[in-house]
Amino acid sequence: MSKKKMLFEVQENESIDACLERMKKQGYIPVRRTEKPIFMEVINGKETTYEPVGKQIVFEAVSTE
Repeated sequence: MSKKKMLFEVQENESIDACLERMKKQGYIPVRRTEKPIFMEVINGKETTYEPVGKQIVFEAVSTE
């Protein structure tokens, strides 16, 4: 029996606990959490810089069935 994997992203106006509860309701448990920074491009004259403006949190989950 192979376990089915699925990715769950924490939505913009959702807490981590709410995302974990959503996974549980769908029959999944988290096995890995990854965070990626989100950058915004800022142009000052001829110079371009990138500033962090947030982060994306994604849980990898497996089915409990």
